[in-house]
Amino acid sequence: MAVSEIQKKTAQAIVNIFETGSPHGDYSRVTFHPNDPGHLTYGRSQTTLASGNLYLLIKDYCSRDDAAFSEELTPYLERLEARDYSLDRDLRFKNLLKMAGHDPVMQEVQDAFFDRTYWNPALRCSKRLGMQFALSVCLVYDSFIHGSWKLIKEKTEKLWGSCSSIGEKEWVKHYVDTRRNWLAGHSIPLLRKTVYRMDTFLQLIAEEKWNLELPLWIRGIRLDETTIDGAPLRVSAATAERRLLKLTIPYQRGEDVREVQEALVRLGYSLSVDGVFGPETDRCVRDFQKSQGLVVDGIVGPVTRAHLDLED
Repeated sequence: MAVSEIQKKTAQAIVNIFETGSPHGDYSRVTFHPNDPGHLTYGRSQTTLASGNLYLLIKDYCSRDDAAFSEELTPYLERLEARDYSLDRDLRFKNLLKMAGHDPVMQEVQDAFFDRTYWNPALRCSKRLGMQFALSVCLVYDSFIHGSWKLIKEKTEKLWGSCSSIGEKEWVKHYVDTRRNWLAGHSIPLLRKTVYRMDTFLQLIAEEKWNLELPLWIRGIRLDETTIDGAPLRVSAATAERRLLKLTIPYQRGEDVREVQEALVRLGYSLSVDGVFGPETDRCVRDFQKSQGLVVDGIVGPVTRAHLDLED
């Protein structure tokens, strides 16, 4: 499977429209809906406070010597890491995020972060499923952005079989129907309103736009090579919050630690699979992050999990 640069931009523009109503992302966009399980969301791809991704994004930004708002945002890192939901209504913090969104350094950091967090994992997952069409990749990418990809993938496989067993186009149609029904009956009223995302994919399928050939009309917006030539780009459908794993005192323990350890062992790292995040696990995580070109901080968040092929 090879997705061209124009197909990537088209896929990202489609999701941008879902997120912001524009083919181009809004780096300074700050959103909070009281009933959104993601809580405060920010940036080009509306990363969330609840997922831990907002902490990782701002940490990346504050680590840059040339970040214009590093001094003002650094004091918030501890609250972001703790997922302090009082930040949802912290006007000073939200205004700082908006201003930082106009900093070219923040825009550069967001571009790299969102590709690592959403696009690249979606691309790898599509490849594992044997997908060949750009529309299929776009659907997976949208689900990574919106949340609960793994849940709906498993529901689809249970009902209809695997992508390889029934064929890519048939599987994608069933996935879209399954996700639409799940959203339409969701207990969170705001999520019910996001069925338009799946309606859009159903329309693209009906039009046989499997290669995302331009021009396309997405929610009344025409996409062509001119309109998508810009920066790439949420209510969150995440069903659970994963804690950020790292070396702490006392050591973190649990099945999530064991899952990471098992993934590292599969990749050839030598460590005890005991569900305890101690110095040995920290060393292996840092070695793995270095081998993948990631930020070497010993923190297992969504980006490191994605590179470990641990789906959320």
